[in-house]
Amino acid sequence: MTASPLLQVRVRALTYEAQGILGIELVPLSAENPLPAFSAGSHIDLHLPTPQGPLIRSYSLLNDPRETHRYCIGVNKDARSRGGSAYVHASLRAGDILTISAPRNNFPLDEAAPHQVFIAGGIGITPMLGMLARAQALGTPWTLYYTARTRAHAGFLDLLETAAGAGNGQVVLNFDQEPGGRMLDLPAIVAALPAGAHLYCCGPLPMLEAYEKATAGLPAARVHKEYFAAKDAPATEGGFTVELVRSRQSLQVPAGKSILDCLIEICAEPPYSCREGICGTCEVKVLEGTPDHRDLVLSDSERAANDRMLVCCSGARSARLVLDL
Repeated sequence: MTASPLLQVRVRALTYEAQGILGIELVPLSAENPLPAFSAGSHIDLHLPTPQGPLIRSYSLLNDPRETHRYCIGVNKDARSRGGSAYVHASLRAGDILTISAPRNNFPLDEAAPHQVFIAGGIGITPMLGMLARAQALGTPWTLYYTARTRAHAGFLDLLETAAGAGNGQVVLNFDQEPGGRMLDLPAIVAALPAGAHLYCCGPLPMLEAYEKATAGLPAARVHKEYFAAKDAPATEGGFTVELVRSRQSLQVPAGKSILDCLIEICAEPPYSCREGICGTCEVKVLEGTPDHRDLVLSDSERAANDRMLVCCSGARSARLVLDL
């Protein structure tokens, strides 16, 4: 596999977007070097120099994909932060220089869809912003359902107001913890879909589980989702062998460790970021054997093919795996 190129960018601005949410604008160090192009739904990895040591965290790009002079992300201060969002909120400053990856996309927009329906919960609004900007540019009708605890917790409302006023889309806001509020009615949204519409959902785990249930009767090609937290525990049962073709090494994966843990120990690891199976950075080709897939990136058909896996969280159903590493 080929590692995503690394870039250096400057933090141009940090903005307060909602309670617990910072907007961050990143620009190239030189205006003569535009940033790599990206598609709607893409994310980048931030390499963060935290006091606990270097961390890599993935964040969705929320600005218009036509822009090459900047990348914009939103970072929610997670109460369960493993160090990434806490560092961003406490220590990142305008003017700082960061190392980032080039954009990658595990959550692409189907640009042929006749209507786009976006469903976002909390910080899950970030990939939707770039998507609706692209839908707007294509002239595709779109609808966004955005739910948050309260209006104070809902980020980027000014961008949504501008987008809704541009003509071919509408925004439906839902604040479930305000007086009279209730949870978003996903079955009703699915029942009222325009013909041929594609759906996209990003939000907390309970919302995504409800979304999967509500859309179970739709063609899989029209249903899209992105997780930002792991759904299943990583495979750490161990008890199998991993052979590395390119480095000509073999290792035993013991109980209590992931494949990635063992690869790091022998300095043979691929690029990695989230360690939860949600960003796709550590995808590796499988040449022999049957993976035990635990990720939230590969589709059902990609899993069934058994020719790739995410080594940060997935294990083996066979006694031996042969990887292209």
